[in-house]
Amino acid sequence: MLNRRHLRVKVLQSLYAYYQSDKKDLRLYEKSMIQSVDSVHEMYIWMLSLINEVVQYADTDAIGRAAKHRPTEADLNANLKILSNTFIKSLDNNKDFLVSAKKYKVEWTFDPELTKSLFATLKNSTEYAAYLEKTDDTVHSDKDIIKFIFKKVILKSSLAEQVFEDKFIYWPVDRDVLQALIAKTFKNFAYEEPEKNKLAETVVNWEEDREYIVSLFQLTIRHDAAFQEMITAKTQNWEPERIAMMDTLLMKMAICEFMYFHSIPVKVTINEYLEISKEFSTPKSNSFINGILDKILAELKSEGKIKKTGRGLME
Repeated sequence: MLNRRHLRVKVLQSLYAYYQSDKKDLRLYEKSMIQSVDSVHEMYIWMLSLINEVVQYADTDAIGRAAKHRPTEADLNANLKILSNTFIKSLDNNKDFLVSAKKYKVEWTFDPELTKSLFATLKNSTEYAAYLEKTDDTVHSDKDIIKFIFKKVILKSSLAEQVFEDKFIYWPVDRDVLQALIAKTFKNFAYEEPEKNKLAETVVNWEEDREYIVSLFQLTIRHDAAFQEMITAKTQNWEPERIAMMDTLLMKMAICEFMYFHSIPVKVTINEYLEISKEFSTPKSNSFINGILDKILAELKSEGKIKKTGRGLME
């Protein structure tokens, strides 16, 4: 699911786009940010659908084999056991999945070669052969072959990678979240009764998280000049153009949380933005941001501008 760090990244991406653009339409970028969160759920549904498509291709493959000019006995009696897989049956009967698939207009006919290619990889694997030979199937063993399809067939496919990169602009960033959502789905689908198996939640409390990201986005922009002044005062020995834009945005977001998000501990704020900087900024950004934020935080505390509610939130 999307945790607060992922949500901070969504705000960072939107702020970067906002400041890079000549068109300063706050509503436009705010809407785009909200859509970027929903796109994670959409990506999740598309991936579940692709897993299903790979499984269902077993029937297409069997029909093709039987229609060969000189089919062998194996061609005429293809093992279609995977079509009865309990995970897939639960997915096919999951109302939330069906509603979401309809909402996002999920349809793989635009790239028929992808499913064909993925099934060919599956069919030629020793894991699939072992699955077909197994007779004492359980919910657990049925999930194992689906996990294999996801981890070793789809995620290892350069063709699948390209399709998701083309369809989802933040695929490289959201891929880890997607994997966590699919892993949670495997854990949730533990029952033979389809109605008991639930999809993973992309966000646990969307109303609260939505308010958080919108407020962080708006307040960072609203107080941009003041935050920039604080940063400039602590970086007098640095030429402005030498400070990476991402570093500046991360520091402004952190200052915003220091001052206006009273329930978030300052230590959490610092640690989160330092971790984000490791992925989205320069190799030296981590220590640079940490040093500047420490100085700004000390000054804000001395001026009484940090007001946190609850025990332990100041440290």
